[in-house]
Amino acid sequence: MTNGSADQPAKQMRIHQLREAVGIQVLLMAAALFLTIVVSTRLGFLTVSFSDVLRIITAKLTGQASLIGDMDALLPVVVLEVRLPRILCAAIVGAGLAVSGAVFQGILLNPLADPYTLGVSAGAAFGASIAILLNLGFLGFYSVPLFAFIGAAATLFFVITLSSSGQGLSSNNLILSGIIVAAILSAGISFLKYLADEHVSVIIFWLMGSFASRTWADVSLTAVAVGIGFLVMMFHARNLNLMSLGNRTASSMGVDTSRVMLVLLITASVIAALCVSVSGIIGFVGLLVPHMVRLITGPDNRKLLPVSLLAGAILLLGADTITRAVLPSEIPIGVLTALIGGPVFCYIFWKRQKMLQGNAP
Repeated sequence: MTNGSADQPAKQMRIHQLREAVGIQVLLMAAALFLTIVVSTRLGFLTVSFSDVLRIITAKLTGQASLIGDMDALLPVVVLEVRLPRILCAAIVGAGLAVSGAVFQGILLNPLADPYTLGVSAGAAFGASIAILLNLGFLGFYSVPLFAFIGAAATLFFVITLSSSGQGLSSNNLILSGIIVAAILSAGISFLKYLADEHVSVIIFWLMGSFASRTWADVSLTAVAVGIGFLVMMFHARNLNLMSLGNRTASSMGVDTSRVMLVLLITASVIAALCVSVSGIIGFVGLLVPHMVRLITGPDNRKLLPVSLLAGAILLLGADTITRAVLPSEIPIGVLTALIGGPVFCYIFWKRQKMLQGNAP
């Protein structure tokens, strides 16, 4: 009884220190994200000054039109209707993919897991390819994203059904089922490309990812999905920490591992599916960002998840700004993230191997 009472202040102190450290890291990352948004909004074919960007955003948020009364009428239109929807959509999608990748790696206990491990991206690509091939335009511009989301959701349902057993879900079964289903869907996408003929370029361009022509509706949809999903993930962050010790240990500490795994699996997959349906296939964000953030925060998901959310937003927004405003001509964002993410991930992996060799007896 005395030991328990003595340990209580120490435990409360550790919790306080953890919250303080998380708060500082999140505050710094949030400031960096805001600065990245302002810089990205400023850059483009038509350069807008920092002060004008801040005035336009402030006028929009507060409703005080007098702040931009002396400004060229073209500037608010460019900032609010052209650049900001694309910029915010890129940031939100990057945040969603990064936090989903962190959760997948925690659930599956696999450092190579990402939002596409279970075939979600392949399902989205298959659905989008069908919409493009059949020229389905009954919802206008949103027909392709809708079919992409339906394909991703159907793939997730099939993978979970295929990997389920009498003992519940297991990470090995989920990974194997995802690989099998993704391989089948990849073959189906290749067949659809063959049938597409002159429309094949449209399918290929969508598969490479882009944030061009994003709207405020896209921003709202992704923001709501990522926001709700992130809250669910943070609610289960402690359980995710315990599950990393093994299902038996987590169960002995009161965690319903099957339920938590299913909830987090569906949440992360739905976030990834919605992000992919809006942006197309963008690789390496969900795989790379959690590894980079762990070097700063450590493996504790209570710190890892919020910092990964902001780091993913900064990374993908920075990549989209480069391809939109810096390069001579715009290239698909998925190509750029692969070109950057591949070498960076190889470097991180090499450094980790060197550290493990150095610590070996």
